[in-house]
Amino acid sequence: MSSITILGAGAWGTALAQSLACAGQAISMWCHESDVAVSINAERRNHLFLGEIEIDPLVTATTRMEAVSPNDIVILAAPAQFMRAVLRAHRAVGHRPRVYVCVAKGIERDTGALMSDVLSQEAPDVQIAVLSGPSFAADVARGLPTAVTLACADADCARDTAKALQTPNLRPYISTDVIGAEIGGAVKNVLAIACGIVVGRQLGASAHAALVARGYAEMKRFAVALGARAETMAGMSGLGDLVLTCSHAQSRNMSFGIALGEGRNPAEILAERRVVTEGAATAPILARLAHEKSVEMPITAAVDTIISQRVSVDSAISDLLSRPIKYEAI
Repeated sequence: MSSITILGAGAWGTALAQSLACAGQAISMWCHESDVAVSINAERRNHLFLGEIEIDPLVTATTRMEAVSPNDIVILAAPAQFMRAVLRAHRAVGHRPRVYVCVAKGIERDTGALMSDVLSQEAPDVQIAVLSGPSFAADVARGLPTAVTLACADADCARDTAKALQTPNLRPYISTDVIGAEIGGAVKNVLAIACGIVVGRQLGASAHAALVARGYAEMKRFAVALGARAETMAGMSGLGDLVLTCSHAQSRNMSFGIALGEGRNPAEILAERRVVTEGAATAPILARLAHEKSVEMPITAAVDTIISQRVSVDSAISDLLSRPIKYEAI
C-alpha cells in the first residue's frame, strides 16, 4: 500500500485524506493555512473547511512544501486558480512523483487552460490523472458510499492509480478520457450557480429540472467540441456530478446561486466566504471559450452576465425564456 501526498487541505483534500487514512494509507498533506495544519495535527480536526469530523492519525499536515513526503502519487487539491503556483512550488523542492492526480474542478482564468493543460505544461515528465464525480466532501470524510471517475490517458496508469485510491467506501471507475472528466467537473459548477438562482428566485421545480436538462446539453456540446467523448458526459464525472451539485445547497456553487437569486450582490457574497466558489471564477472564461469555439451555451452566458452585473437576474431569465423556438438537441 503506497503512501500518498495531498497538496491542499480544503474540504475536498482533507476528505480524501480521511477516506484513504481510514483504509490504512499514510497521508502527507500540505496546507496553505497554518491554522489548518495546527488543527489537523493537534486536534485531529479541520475546523475551517470540514467542521467537527475527526481526522485519522495517519494524516499529517505541514505548511512547508519541502516537508511533505516525496511519494509516487500526489493529489493536487488546490483551487483551480492557484493550481499552477502550487504545482511550481512542489516541483521547486525536487519532488518527482509517478502521477499527479488533479481533483480541482475549474478552468484557469488568465489562460483558458484546463487543469490537465496546466499540469502538462508544468510537469511534462509526470503522468497526469483527473479524479472527478458526484462527491460532497463531508460524505466522503464520513465514509459514506461514493463513486467517482479516475481518468488518465494511459490505461495502465488509470487502473493502478484507481486501485491505490480505492477504499471500502470510495469506488473509482476508470477512463482514458481526461478532457471529458475535467470538463464535466468545471462546467457543472457554473450550472449549479444557475440552479441556485432558480431556487433563490423561487421559480419552481419544473424550471429547475429544465435547467439541469438544458445545462447537460451545454456541457456535452462543449466537451465534444474540445475533443472529449460524448459517453463520458453521461457518467460519474458528467451527469452524475451535475445532478448532485445542482440539487443540494450543500454545494457552495449552488448556495452562491441561491444568494444571487435572492437579490444579493455577487461581490459581497464572495467577500464573505473563506472557501472558494469555483464556478464564479470559471463562468467568465467558460463563456469566452464557448464563444471562441462557436459552442452555444446560453445558460453559461447568462450566469456570466449576472455575476459581472452586466444583466439583472430577471433580465437574464427573460432572455433565456424568449429565445427562438428550435428543435431540441442534446
